[in-house]
Amino acid sequence: MNALLKRLTLLLAPALAGGAAHAAATEAAMPSIDFVPGEVRVTAHRDHDDLLSAGLGLAGLAGAPVPFADPADPSAAELRRRAIQMSWKGIADLGPLGGYGQVYGSVPSVPGREYQAFAWIRGAHQPHRVLLQAPDPFDKDKRCLVVTASSGSRGIYGAIALAGAWGLPKGCAVAYTDKGAGTGFFDYADNSGVALDGRRAKRGEAPLEFTPAPLPSAAGIAVKHMHSGDNPEADWGHHVLQAARFGLAMLDRAYPDLAPFTPQNTRIIATGLSNGGGAVLQAAGLDDGHLLDGVVALEPNVQLAGQGRMLYDYATEAAIWLPCALSGARFDAVPFARAPMTQGWAQRCASLHAQGLIKADAPAAQAAEAYEHLRTAGWTDAAMQVAATSTAFDLWRAISAGYAAAYLRRGPANMPCGFHYAATRPDGTPGVADAATRAAWWSDSGGIPPGNGIGLFGGVDRSTDPTLVGELCLRALWTGDDATSRALHAGIEATATRLPRADLPLWVVHGADDGLLPTAFTSEPYIAWLRAEGRHPLYWKVPHAQHFDAFLPLPGFGERHLPLLPYGYAALDRLWTHLAGGAPWPADIRTPAGHPRGTQVLTKAALDLE
Repeated sequence: MNALLKRLTLLLAPALAGGAAHAAATEAAMPSIDFVPGEVRVTAHRDHDDLLSAGLGLAGLAGAPVPFADPADPSAAELRRRAIQMSWKGIADLGPLGGYGQVYGSVPSVPGREYQAFAWIRGAHQPHRVLLQAPDPFDKDKRCLVVTASSGSRGIYGAIALAGAWGLPKGCAVAYTDKGAGTGFFDYADNSGVALDGRRAKRGEAPLEFTPAPLPSAAGIAVKHMHSGDNPEADWGHHVLQAARFGLAMLDRAYPDLAPFTPQNTRIIATGLSNGGGAVLQAAGLDDGHLLDGVVALEPNVQLAGQGRMLYDYATEAAIWLPCALSGARFDAVPFARAPMTQGWAQRCASLHAQGLIKADAPAAQAAEAYEHLRTAGWTDAAMQVAATSTAFDLWRAISAGYAAAYLRRGPANMPCGFHYAATRPDGTPGVADAATRAAWWSDSGGIPPGNGIGLFGGVDRSTDPTLVGELCLRALWTGDDATSRALHAGIEATATRLPRADLPLWVVHGADDGLLPTAFTSEPYIAWLRAEGRHPLYWKVPHAQHFDAFLPLPGFGERHLPLLPYGYAALDRLWTHLAGGAPWPADIRTPAGHPRGTQVLTKAALDLE
């Protein structure tokens, strides 16, 4: 009944937009934004500076990072432009063989305004950043708001290549949240963080994206996702729903002649990928007020109580066991499995043998034993092959150390297992960041150190396998039963996703070859759970797609895979056809077959979407 009433209201919306309806748009009718106690920053973006690419267009987005006139003191406009560019580069395959802009996707110039603020959920120690992009060509006849959350721990533009690229050209407004993560790093060396405009500011000079407790100047770098004390992942769904409400309130300001914007007269679509995909699924499970009309989640980090596997469980397992397993001959031809940074993988086998975790004596047999250990734990060959990239780039240790701090609500000075973050000198040792490095963190970082002049330190010894001691410590937090382990489990259990309402159209799109968030641990148990509970989700397990479209330009990697973004766009298109065009929501849908891109430019035939 609620869905039917909303559909009738939407059909009448164009007629109600003027006259008496506008006269009734009093402040009392406006959506409350009492969760934004401070400034709402409003900026216009037109001519050579638009919403979708900051004036760079597809060629500019794909090009070298746009320089700052003064690297030590970039302007807010320069930081925004580069943050948008780096967010695109971190998510989409913009390489010459990737087909973006020719086979799928586009980057038209979309003029409009941005409304940005720090929002607070009840009980939080730190805010989350919210942003509405209101396009000048907003479709007043088909009111549409896309709400999204950044992937990974990225900054506020971290989902622009998905939500912005799909929604803005269609005349939808797009509301973003950094979901309590982001790149507003606080540097104790100069007591500075990031203000609302993205520029560095000292504690007390302006409201900051993240203001941790005072510590000595040698305390290093504080990261909001890890050190806020909020365990933000437990509230990702609340962040998304609050961003949607912020979006409605800002739409009233952007288009006063069409106000009020409400869930009853505006279609609200939630979409996100990776952690952002998990966030919108969390939001779907919390949406008792029928705020959302539909959800499309790509490769979601979805965590379930008692089903699938929790990210921390398989990430700590992967950090320990994958280096040994991947040293086996069966992975010789896998991209990045024999890269220079993998030379210590055989030593991992010997270390596990010395620890009594592997019984075999010969290196080949040790690798085979580690491989079988992972197979028994649910890892597929496809997931392990692609996980060679994450293992080579040391992502498992970075994720495990950071997320342990978040789940335990630890600060920068007492991260578990002796880890901490600090600025790095050119030789990789801890030091103090210069002004140019510090200024670019907000625009350039992916949100989880190490990288961009910040190192992950601690959790090592002087052995021939120095990182193992920290990885075993992090694993023991999962397998142990002391007070710290129980606290960690409580923090992780708080992130479990709830059941969405029965009438919510929901579509999950996941790459079959995902080696970071394997489908067997995430989407597949989630979809099975929904169906067992009488829900009717759609699910695409896309052959040859993996987790990082941005990795596809890497030599030897893109030839084996397909991008996932075009399948996300296609799912959003079909959801929109259902919501705005009245097409029936199917009970099931054919998963595209597709085939690897190969060494040539991606083709439409490879995607199998027609």
